[in-house]
Amino acid sequence: MNGDEGVLVVAGQGQVGLPIAMRAVSTGFTVVGVDLDAVRVWSLKDGNSYVDDVPDGELRWALNSGRYLPTDRYDDADGFDAAIIAVPAPLRGTVANLSCIEAAAGGLAPHLRAGATVVLESTTCPGTTEELVVPLLERGSGLVAGTDFFAGYSPHRTEPGNARWTLVNTPKVVSGIDADSLAAVSDLYGRLVETTIPVSSPRVAELTTLLENAFRHVNIALVNEIAMFAHQLDIDVWEAIEAAGSKPFGYLPFTPGPGAGGHCLPVDPSRLTWHARHDPDRDFRFVALANDINDRMPEYVLYRLAGALGRDRKQLAGATIVLLGLAHRANTGELTESPALTLIDLLHERGATVHVVDSHVEPHRCPPGVKLVELSEQHLRDADGVVLLTDHEDIDYPMVESSARWVLDTRHRLRGDRVEHL
Repeated sequence: MNGDEGVLVVAGQGQVGLPIAMRAVSTGFTVVGVDLDAVRVWSLKDGNSYVDDVPDGELRWALNSGRYLPTDRYDDADGFDAAIIAVPAPLRGTVANLSCIEAAAGGLAPHLRAGATVVLESTTCPGTTEELVVPLLERGSGLVAGTDFFAGYSPHRTEPGNARWTLVNTPKVVSGIDADSLAAVSDLYGRLVETTIPVSSPRVAELTTLLENAFRHVNIALVNEIAMFAHQLDIDVWEAIEAAGSKPFGYLPFTPGPGAGGHCLPVDPSRLTWHARHDPDRDFRFVALANDINDRMPEYVLYRLAGALGRDRKQLAGATIVLLGLAHRANTGELTESPALTLIDLLHERGATVHVVDSHVEPHRCPPGVKLVELSEQHLRDADGVVLLTDHEDIDYPMVESSARWVLDTRHRLRGDRVEHL
């Protein structure tokens, strides 16, 4: 395997790492895609993608090029030119779990050569690159960062299913532990993306992604709370949002929904709280309040649904409810932290029968008790209530508007006398 751009290792072949690997192959790199999940590796070797933004055809092209090797062995990465660590760094409760980052840095270290570049992409707290990753690389390789090899951080910024802003055209924040490392990291990403944004240190870059996600999370919570208040006052919050959006300064539009989901929004802002855990005067109250509001949105959806059934002299117990969308984001099958899962649990607890429509989610990925059905006029007519949770483009919205008895639309995609908006 000899790529014109050199050998790039991408540690982690998930939602972040696999698209990077595919892009790198297309630009001339030879890519070693390391993932310790053997099932994932075999799926990749068979040309079957489990990532929405990587079609099977793109994966198979990369395999057929001879410049993409999926593997669960870091030994296959010996003597690499550059490496990108894109592994999970989840929060377990309120505690950050950095074990995957540690494993990736430890796995790469014995194969690190002089002149190579290593970049962390995993979303994490300020200081992780310099205080955790670099020492592990130095200890395992016997080399010195900044002297023998280059190191830096570049936060993951894309979101699954976003066709407008992709890995290629989303500006990429880059950093290095010193000037030479910044130059090396900038050069690496300059071959993968259209625009790089250099910052002065990994700590700045690490904080940047937390700031972005906390900003979004807090503002979603704000508009969710305003939406609940507007409903009490019988005011159309969506009309107010549209009107507010006409202001050319001092306002950015956010829209309400059934809650926040995914790997980033419900999780990343809490990293600020975890990082400040030793400071009794710093508790990030905005983040905690946003978590509370967004976490309670499935309960609010349930409240609205129960109220609508009550007006029809029905109750949740024994009712049949059709949920449109299980994934947390439109046009993807990603279920991580999806508010739909919480709503399903709440409905089951109250004795409702739940049918879920989501063509993007494979049945084997559904939690126990979740029944996927095809969208049909019969299912819509038979349901006591329908809730639009995820506004996938492939949903037949005219069918929903004409066939459903009553719909709670949490995404403002439907119109009609039988439609009620969040």
